[in-house]
Amino acid sequence: MTKWVYTFGDGKAEGRAGDRNLLGGKGANLAEMCSLGLPVPPGFTITTEACNWYFSNGRKYPPELQGEVERALDHVARIAGRRFGDRENLLLVSVRSGARASMPGMMDTVLNLGLNDETVETLARESGDPRFAYDSYRRFIQMYSNVVLGLDHDLFEEILESEKARLGHELDTELSAAEWKRIIGLYKERIDEELGKPFPQAPEEQLWGAVGAVFSSWMNQRAITYRRLHDIPESWGTAVNVQAMVFGNMGDTSATGVAFTRNPSTGEKALYGEFLVNAQGEDVVAGIRTPQNITEAARIAAGSDKPSLEKLMPEAYRSFVDISRKLESHYRDMQDLEFTIEQGKLWMLQTRSGKRTAKAAMKVAVDMAAEGLIGRDEAILRIEPASLDQLLHPTIDPSARRDVVAVGLPASPGAATGEIVFSSDVAEDARAKGRKVILVRVETSPEDIHGMHAAEGILTTRGGMTSHAAVVARGMGKPCVSGAGSLRVDYKAGTVSAGGKTLREGDVITIDGANGQVLKGAVPMLQPELSGDFASIMKWADAIRRMKVRTNAETPVDARMARSFGAEGIGLCRTEHMFFDGDRIVAMREMILADTEEGRRTALAKLLPMQRSDFVELFEIMAGLPVTIRLLDPPLHEFLPKTEEEIAEVAAVMGVPADKLRHRTEELHEFNPMLGHRGCRLAVSYPEIAEMQARAIFEAAVEAAQKTGKPVVPEVMVPLVGLVRELDYVKARIDETAKKVMEEKGTRIDYLVGTMIELPRAAIRADVIAGSAEFFSFGTNDLTQTTFGISRDDAASFLEIYRKKGVIEQDPFVSLDVEGVGELVRLGVEKGRAARPGIKLGICGEHGGDPASIAFCEEVGLDYVSCSPFRVPIARLAAAQAAARKR
Repeated sequence: MTKWVYTFGDGKAEGRAGDRNLLGGKGANLAEMCSLGLPVPPGFTITTEACNWYFSNGRKYPPELQGEVERALDHVARIAGRRFGDRENLLLVSVRSGARASMPGMMDTVLNLGLNDETVETLARESGDPRFAYDSYRRFIQMYSNVVLGLDHDLFEEILESEKARLGHELDTELSAAEWKRIIGLYKERIDEELGKPFPQAPEEQLWGAVGAVFSSWMNQRAITYRRLHDIPESWGTAVNVQAMVFGNMGDTSATGVAFTRNPSTGEKALYGEFLVNAQGEDVVAGIRTPQNITEAARIAAGSDKPSLEKLMPEAYRSFVDISRKLESHYRDMQDLEFTIEQGKLWMLQTRSGKRTAKAAMKVAVDMAAEGLIGRDEAILRIEPASLDQLLHPTIDPSARRDVVAVGLPASPGAATGEIVFSSDVAEDARAKGRKVILVRVETSPEDIHGMHAAEGILTTRGGMTSHAAVVARGMGKPCVSGAGSLRVDYKAGTVSAGGKTLREGDVITIDGANGQVLKGAVPMLQPELSGDFASIMKWADAIRRMKVRTNAETPVDARMARSFGAEGIGLCRTEHMFFDGDRIVAMREMILADTEEGRRTALAKLLPMQRSDFVELFEIMAGLPVTIRLLDPPLHEFLPKTEEEIAEVAAVMGVPADKLRHRTEELHEFNPMLGHRGCRLAVSYPEIAEMQARAIFEAAVEAAQKTGKPVVPEVMVPLVGLVRELDYVKARIDETAKKVMEEKGTRIDYLVGTMIELPRAAIRADVIAGSAEFFSFGTNDLTQTTFGISRDDAASFLEIYRKKGVIEQDPFVSLDVEGVGELVRLGVEKGRAARPGIKLGICGEHGGDPASIAFCEEVGLDYVSCSPFRVPIARLAAAQAAARKR
């Protein structure tokens, strides 16, 4: 029979850290901490399997679950010496989510569950502090009403702020028990007005309502969005953790906090975190009060006049430091910890591997390898390849003039410039229109995740370094400044002001996540330098990986950038991109309009020196590294004007009748250009184009070799081959041109002729094609299109719907469809190598920079991947990880 509930407490647990798939990360780690003998409040975990059962059965619970929960509550009662729902000996619980993967702030939590009009009096009597009891009750009503009953958090905030203003209070902590009691009455009246029924009083009803709400939160919009952004499958589900309450809001000897065993922004080996006296855990991450530093060193560095935990509660602080060290050593990774101090006693509520910036991940991995905690292979595997994007973003030029508007906390590194927007919906709309924005909020909440994703950076006026905005921004690699308290945001007026300056929505600002500054206007940026820990990780990665990493580049700027990132050649040079500038597009259009081969050759003669100079520069930059040049691929009509206005303008510039240009445009029109007259089909129809490009390549190879003193071995790639006779026809023209150039230059040129495998037929007939091709490059963009029968340009309209409805897990244009397209790649590899054992094999679609796709490339034995310049470090690391996992 399936076991749905696992208990923990009093140094014993039914689960362990390895059970995270079943118990979720939080539940598995609570069990592990308990087994390590750490102070953990007793509780139990309802499994992720129960969550999946719940959704598969019309949001109903498994029949055995109620009995298992009752037995688990008895287990907690025996350890705690209190019983749930017992008015005389009161046990209160927290109910929290806990998915397999950490999803900070995305799902729901309820604290102080079990309080009602009667038990709140018990809590007041037992604690000797009525103010604490009624504060806890109002928190519970507020949280439960939002999470379980679906009422807006702001309904209660309005009541609270109104009462504080009436009473002349500024802080929540100034309210007396009697004042909280009145506010609770107002809360309950509002609930009755909104729902037409009273707030639930029965503890059992409260508990099952909260369990259902936590399960349901797995399918709320913010959790769905987070899963989509972080590739977390819906099928994982969430666990529910029910735990005996401990209270950080029991006066000045109580506190609650969040900490990391190392700095999650820099990776520095120093305890990093914040706490609040007389507060509950949600207060710290919600950013409602600005928290205090845990260590005295951090307090001094921050210039804070509020005492640190180290000074305020030295005994609890020492216990916390010891536990922090023990947990980091046990898990061999930086830990993210949550704790509560109840009347001087420390309780641990959570440990998990801490989310960190890419910079911090590098430093932590390198330092832990040096400390002997982990080996180099594991250090490499610790870095999320896609996170390296964070290291490749610009920072503010130190010499730039800074017009500082405000200073907050440097919550997530990097710098960003954009227009001010105050709402997440506006941020998302702006991004869709190509505008860069900074999302400015008083504080962010999980509902803002889509806006945070759309924005270049995030600025908040409240909250600390572990607030929602800070944690989510670091995970996304977005610059963030939080807690800029001198700023005043007026959502209604659409303004943000400080120090006599007022900025409006649409005004441009720059935020510096390195020092917390908010700057007026756009500020000059510097490109990052990749050295130090990055260099160490890349050096270790390069020593492990088997596959080479090339780049897709056709401009000198891209080629140089890619080389600086460690590219080992060019895997795809798209020659058509070279024809769209100035004189080139005119000559290209002359060639297209020519009625005879002679006319086309005359126009191509104008393009020859331009192509040659392009290739010379690329060969020089690559200095003997391989360069794969793809012959002209797109259909010719792409080079012609489309609208009547454009036709008239181009005709005037070229000195040709507009009618002739219009007629040729109409003549070349295709109903489905993706499957039309393009690729090798152009070279068969107009061999003079391929001949001109081949001549430019070979002449450039000779010239570059003479200039650099390094041999140049160009790789000439024929696109869209489906029939071996297509390749043979074009290859014959290439070989003939090479022979002529060698005779003219009096030198030998080594070169390779190969093809892109981007049609299913080419993969199926790869053994035959390999008889003529000296290399294959899998063009997985087109191979995906032709395998699925989907146009990449039109797929966005429905692929996201497919993903949301569970038809697909991933967009196949983002991450390779291993089962379908991947099988064709595997078939092409096997057949190609069988026919030509030494054939060179690579991939040059967008998948060449996707870590999951790179792992597949390693599995099937490709020789290299090729990707855009800024993806090169990602590909280097992903290729090393793929090799490390096979060791």
